[in-house]
Amino acid sequence: MSGRLYGVGVGPGDPELLTVKAIKTITKCDVLAVPVSDRGWTEVVYEAAGECRYPDLLKGCAAYKIVSPVVPEISYKAKLYLPMPMIKDKERLKAIHDTCACRVAELLDKGNDIAFITLGDPTVYSTCLYIHKRIQRKGYETALVPGVTSFCAAAAKMDRGLVENSGQLHVIPGSYEIEESLKLAGTKVLMKAGSKMPVVKGAIRKSGGDIIMVENCGMEGESIYHGVENIPDDAGYYSLIIIKEED
Repeated sequence: MSGRLYGVGVGPGDPELLTVKAIKTITKCDVLAVPVSDRGWTEVVYEAAGECRYPDLLKGCAAYKIVSPVVPEISYKAKLYLPMPMIKDKERLKAIHDTCACRVAELLDKGNDIAFITLGDPTVYSTCLYIHKRIQRKGYETALVPGVTSFCAAAAKMDRGLVENSGQLHVIPGSYEIEESLKLAGTKVLMKAGSKMPVVKGAIRKSGGDIIMVENCGMEGESIYHGVENIPDDAGYYSLIIIKEED
């Protein structure tokens, strides 16, 4: 009998925001799928239970660092290191994701349940979806375990709501063209805006509104900035901007 692939959301950074279901799912699964964002890493590697041949990859995985204090036994689990480079070459990405899905399928065929850990929620701009949909198309059982999203955690950190009454909420990838999206009514959330921060700042300066940025929400080095002029040009990758209309 084939195993099942679980896409497990581990929240934005604070281990205390891990859900009970996420903990139970990770604990019961035979294999932990570890996403590797290092551009130089393109190989899919399996590591048997009890081995630890790639400690640097684990240290570089934000999702793993969130889970390990709460579920320390994951250090002894079998692991599948999956390259998830942050590149925009669609053909290269497709080839990498196809290779990852094939290796996941091989382990599922052996009856292994696999937990693919991912930041935030697995349904929102998650790398695990690239593998999840391919495994679904192959006919395997899959499941998604929701997690706390970074923008909800950031709003809670600021002790304020995102939307009320008939207000609209727009979640926008900050690394793409955003000018037209900023014209939408309601609250705008720019996800992972750090890679193009000077351009993003120029666009939101024109749009106006009440602007807050949270960098590394719930993680080490968390910083909060009020107003576009206080946002640093060299903000990190995990930078989230919330733009609310003036009351």
